[in-house]
Amino acid sequence: MSIAALSEQEILRRESLQQLRALGINPYPAEAYAVNAWAQDIKDNFNSNPDAYQQVQLAGRIMTRRIMGNASFLELQDSTGRVQVYLKRDDICPGEDKTLYNTVFKKLLDIGDYVGIKGYVFLTQTGEISVHTQEMTILAKSLKPLPVVKRDEEGNTFDGFTDPEMRYRQRYVDLTVNPDFKQIFLKRTKVISTMRNYFNEQGWIEVETPILQPVHGGAAARPFATHHNTLDMPLFLRIANELYLKRLIVAGFDGVYEFGKMFRNEGMDRTHNPEFTSMEIYVAYKDYIWMMEMVEQCLEKIALAVNGTAIAQVGENQINFTGPYERLSMYDSILKYTGIDVSMMDEPALRQTCRDMAIDVDQSMGKGKLIDEIFGAKVEANLIQPTYITDYPIEMTPLAKKHRSKDGLVERFELFVNGKEIANAYSELNDPLDQRQRLEDQLILAGRGDDEAMAMDEDFLRALEYGMPPTSGLGIGIDRLVMMLTNQSTIQEVLFFPQMRPEKKAKVVTIDDFVEIGVPAEWVPVLNKMGFNTVEELKAANPNKVFNDLGGMRKKLKLDITMPTKEDAMIWFN
Repeated sequence: MSIAALSEQEILRRESLQQLRALGINPYPAEAYAVNAWAQDIKDNFNSNPDAYQQVQLAGRIMTRRIMGNASFLELQDSTGRVQVYLKRDDICPGEDKTLYNTVFKKLLDIGDYVGIKGYVFLTQTGEISVHTQEMTILAKSLKPLPVVKRDEEGNTFDGFTDPEMRYRQRYVDLTVNPDFKQIFLKRTKVISTMRNYFNEQGWIEVETPILQPVHGGAAARPFATHHNTLDMPLFLRIANELYLKRLIVAGFDGVYEFGKMFRNEGMDRTHNPEFTSMEIYVAYKDYIWMMEMVEQCLEKIALAVNGTAIAQVGENQINFTGPYERLSMYDSILKYTGIDVSMMDEPALRQTCRDMAIDVDQSMGKGKLIDEIFGAKVEANLIQPTYITDYPIEMTPLAKKHRSKDGLVERFELFVNGKEIANAYSELNDPLDQRQRLEDQLILAGRGDDEAMAMDEDFLRALEYGMPPTSGLGIGIDRLVMMLTNQSTIQEVLFFPQMRPEKKAKVVTIDDFVEIGVPAEWVPVLNKMGFNTVEELKAANPNKVFNDLGGMRKKLKLDITMPTKEDAMIWFN
């Protein structure tokens, strides 16, 4: 015999829903509800201008209730915060019919329900700003109970909704019961809007480029592959938008940028999500030296807009986004932190150096990849304050222009902050013949098994042959930048809906499962009403409290069944 999948609370809420409808109340009305006041505004400004709050209409969730006979208090939470609401029976039910208060409010509404409140703001005898209700409208009935989060007078949280797995999977619940986390996403919006405004002020234009691409290019990464049925051709979710943005520079735009989702079919960890947000910008007639100065100005402006200061607390470190930032070449950074000069090493020597440093490598890795492995293992973690790593080996960067004075290098920088890369920029390669040779070299690496090697893009090469002016390009990882400016250690905290493993289906529990541990069958529904829907939930509870509560439930429900002895009940918990 199967136990209903719904909890007692969910069953009761559905019964309340039906009773509301039986009373002629639509629990999900279609009409718009005109809101003219918000919780935080009322709390911030009522004392200085009380006359402005004598006719308010606000809406939100019921988060707490205190029912006291013919008058009650509730806490209403809207998008800005919480405010106390006072309800008096005779005010919302001025006639003889008191159903709206006695039945609807007191018995059929629950924590989490959406209501509209019309009234005026006043100060209670204890001096708390509250809304005196004159009209109440039900806007949406909540059928699942919210987690109960308790807070003391100092704002400390107890019994919070804190499990990361649940928080990320049910972000809609997380941000309802943990509204402080909304600040992370408000700051994320500020990061993007400030960057966008800065670019627009320079006259650069925002554009959109394809997400589905016939050739995956613009970065060294493994793509997601799909198939278009009508065209009968393979397509890839973009790993970068670089090659399309460069086509627009060829088309004659002086500066183009795009905020967009990128997709890489790679591992997941605290700083990587397979779907992430990147900003890429390309400006004609500039080089990577100019780009360093622009990035410093832009990031300082963003830090000030988000936090009011250019200094951000990131873990134990205080990061100063005020420029200029330190500059180290790739080779010099390895020499500085390992004492080894790799600048003149060939591939076999680099491979041996990796072995000596206990860095895992394989035969698919060419010279550039080996240098990158050494850098990642021995240098990155040391780059706490904003630092430009410049002048990369040519093998590492097939889309960057050869260095103007250093053979074997390209004009590239990556910006590292708190040990993580957040920006990547080049003096862009605009020599079509050199570009073709570089992409052909990538094909050789792909043939050796490097699944991150770039693909040949003939249309992009054709565009370059029409002529692209000197250009500097930049990519910034928005998610990582937001992590640093909001002091978050995992990328999941700054994404509304991070990628998650498939949710495990709840086990189907039967009465027999409880009977097997000694619970009499007639007592199983009682345990379910007490909130124990699985054997595991029961065994995790306090045995003495469960036994005492059984007696209380037997009396409350007027059950004519034999009470188990305490000795028998204790067996359930073995």
